[in-house]
Amino acid sequence: MIKNDLFLRALKGESVERPPVWMMRQAGRYLPDFMKLKEKYDFFTRCRTPELATEITIMPIKQIGTDAAILFSDILVVPQAMNIEVEMKPGVGPWLPNPVRSMEDVHKVNVPDVEETLGYVLEAIKMTKKELNNEVPLIGFAGSPWTILCYAVQGQGSKNFDIAKQFCFTNPQAAHLLLQKITDTTISYLKAKVAAGVDAVQVFDSWGGMLSPADYKEFSWKYIQQIIDALKNDIPVIAFGKGCWFALDEMAKSGASALGVDWTCSPKTARELTGGEITLQGNFDPSRLFSPPEIIKGMVHDMINEFGKDKYIVNLGHGILPNIPVENAQAFVDAVKEYKHGN
Repeated sequence: MIKNDLFLRALKGESVERPPVWMMRQAGRYLPDFMKLKEKYDFFTRCRTPELATEITIMPIKQIGTDAAILFSDILVVPQAMNIEVEMKPGVGPWLPNPVRSMEDVHKVNVPDVEETLGYVLEAIKMTKKELNNEVPLIGFAGSPWTILCYAVQGQGSKNFDIAKQFCFTNPQAAHLLLQKITDTTISYLKAKVAAGVDAVQVFDSWGGMLSPADYKEFSWKYIQQIIDALKNDIPVIAFGKGCWFALDEMAKSGASALGVDWTCSPKTARELTGGEITLQGNFDPSRLFSPPEIIKGMVHDMINEFGKDKYIVNLGHGILPNIPVENAQAFVDAVKEYKHGN
């Protein structure tokens, strides 16, 4: 049994003494020990070396005391496994030298054997579970099919993913075939993660908010729904769509155990849109971690009171920024641990 099971209890909707807390990208660049490893090993080496991935995953548990660990990896290991080359370029971020731009390109994309192509992730899960020694749960994750398509077609990060959207709207048949291939791979990948020992999974739809509500249904949500349907009987699934508040009502009916909310949607609105029954996760503005620790603590307590302590997981509204002082991240976590109902 996991000693600190607050996170899993919140996912089940059980009443808790305080909500659990973790942070997206918590095993990252704001931690000095992470930077030491970053100087030694390039990004995908860290992802592909189970010992390194394990060490990085455990850093925030030991150093700032979050209630759940999330495996150090990247959403772009999935397209890599599908025969789409992905590099991490310094100063640029993800770089795909041969973006998918035609039906011919889509046909070259594989639905791989995930044990074979992503075995290093599964090894890292087993190693991390052993190291965690049942202290806290471990979260596995994947990008949403739409978010992966954005990178695969655009070829790099973008403010508006115009090339990706153009591809979907001018060649919907190729787009849907690519989305389905990514969905099938993601389902196999997450099922393999469950078998390897993760306690929950999260689907990150980082670029869902780029789409109109109608296009979101067509090009993103229906594929996320397939993933939820395939996994919800095996494990709790968290769906997080950045900028997708307009879909929260539909997401709440999906069978997901929890929904992530970004900082542009108030707790009150999120509860109203989701009918008040489902566990919500979020939604502190990551930039607010630049505020002084005492301000952070007050804001976190207000946020918990607005969401309510039950059916709620404290988190940021997106990933932690690399230049946040460690003591401010610590203040965020401590504020939750010090929370007393109604203060």
